[in-house]
Amino acid sequence: MAAENVLVTGSSGHLGHALMLSLISYGYNKPVGVDIIPGETTDYVGSISDRNFVSGVFESAPGGIQHVLHVATLHKPHVESHPKEAFVETNILGTLVLLEEASKRNVKSFIFTSTTSAFGSALSPAPGHPAAWIDETVVSVPKNIYGVTKVAAEDLCHLIHKQTKMPTLVLRTSRFFPEEDDDEERRNSLSDENLKVLELCYRRVDIADVVSACVCAMRRSSQIGWGKYIISAPSPFASDSETLKRLDLDAAVVVEKAVPSCGDVFRNKEWKFLGRIDRVYDSRKAVVELGWKPQHTFASAVEKLGRGEEWRSELTFRVGKRGYHEVSTGIYTKR
Repeated sequence: MAAENVLVTGSSGHLGHALMLSLISYGYNKPVGVDIIPGETTDYVGSISDRNFVSGVFESAPGGIQHVLHVATLHKPHVESHPKEAFVETNILGTLVLLEEASKRNVKSFIFTSTTSAFGSALSPAPGHPAAWIDETVVSVPKNIYGVTKVAAEDLCHLIHKQTKMPTLVLRTSRFFPEEDDDEERRNSLSDENLKVLELCYRRVDIADVVSACVCAMRRSSQIGWGKYIISAPSPFASDSETLKRLDLDAAVVVEKAVPSCGDVFRNKEWKFLGRIDRVYDSRKAVVELGWKPQHTFASAVEKLGRGEEWRSELTFRVGKRGYHEVSTGIYTKR
């Protein structure tokens, strides 16, 4: 079978850049990168909300576009730097334009990268309440314009699929950014590496595994048609009520019980455990239905650390810290 063309939006950002670096190794042609800002992996510079621009990209690709990986978005860090109208234009209108232009050309798959942040208030039970077990059945309660527009874009994906039958899948990714945590208390409590390794238990995924999830989604989309999936490192925890209660009261006990070797590794590194974990992302549906095989789990990270090896993927370092355009406050850097 001939290699196929993939359009990657947001190709100058973290995930878009990672996809542009990786897709050839999965057997695809050199991907076509689109972003509003220039970058070494961006072929076309323009706005996804500009229909003429988007149409021109589809028409100019030799052999056409067979798959769309829609990664471009205004992110949570932009909430403080951009007006709500900008989120509507990029996250909702931009997604609609891409969906409509893609469906006109009968692409084989449209994969929309959303976010676990879209769950919003459902993610944060107050102290004294069991941790929330978050799977695809949990109803989103967005708490900012970022979450609202991502949920709306997901709904547009479903609508266009129903109207056109274009295979369309939504991937709600957990955090994979390299920047420090956006919560000052957490930053001050644990070292950055300590915290990121712990997050693999419940709310983080390696960028290489996000890339592989996108590839799995493209390959399975024609069989599935429509679906929504959480993409996060598989949790070592059970979902029973006692475990969720204990995560609220003494998370360290639960973590060490789930992966016993982590105790010695953490002590050798003089690392700490979190006192409380408030949510756990369940990605089992993606593993089963997409055939996704994440390689970078909490258990594998602990094992590598115990051997003195790097726990992150090589791709993490190839992508690096790319920042968030036009953001110059807090921990997020301006390009």
